[in-house]
Amino acid sequence: MLIPHPAFLRKLVEEYESLRAEEAETGAGRVSPRAQDVAYTLCVSTGTRDVRHALETAHRLLAAADPVHSPSRTAAPLAD
Repeated sequence: MLIPHPAFLRKLVEEYESLRAEEAETGAGRVSPRAQDVAYTLCVSTGTRDVRHALETAHRLLAAADPVHSPSRTAAPLAD
């Protein structure tokens, strides 16, 4: 599987989550066409068919690309 560039993937995730937050705030009850487009692009970019799976995969890929900010990183360095 091709892996999208982390900056591209991060931008998609941030845009999608921002759009959905705005929609939740306004109580629109519908997903905007832009959010649908971003969700589709997330799915294609992550090789998934469901936006929830796409977001999970994207977060996993972003964590792997930036191990310093990964939640699974331990606080103490490994001993030599």
